[in-house]
Amino acid sequence: MNRKSGFTLVEIMIVVAIIGLLAAIAIPSFVKARNTSQQNACINNLRIIDDGKQQWAFVARKAAGAAVVDASINEYIKGGTYPICPGGGTYTYFNVGSAPCCSVTTPTSHTFVGSSGGND
Repeated sequence: MNRKSGFTLVEIMIVVAIIGLLAAIAIPSFVKARNTSQQNACINNLRIIDDGKQQWAFVARKAAGAAVVDASINEYIKGGTYPICPGGGTYTYFNVGSAPCCSVTTPTSHTFVGSSGGND
C-alpha cells in the first residue's frame, strides 16, 4: 500500500476555526488596551499642561482667570513644545485656574480634573 501522509480537510478546518476563535477573542481586547493607553497618555499630557500653566502663573504673577498664551506655557513643559494627543485631538489650555481639556470625544473622552477642580 502506498499511503501519503498529510492533514485531512477536516483537520485543517478545525485548526482554522480555532485560530479564528482566538482572534475574535483577542482583537477587541487589543483595541480596548490601545484606547485605554491613548486615554492615559492624553490625561498625563493634560496634567503636564496644567502643571506648566501653574508654574507660568506663579512666575508671571497671574491671578486666577488670567488669560494664557500657549507658547508661554510651553516654555514650562519639558522640551518646550506643544504636547501632541495620541488620540489625534488638540489641547485647549483655558485661563489660569481652569483645567485644560482635549478635543477627543470618541471612543472615550480624555478628561482631566486639574488642581482647580474642573473646567470652567
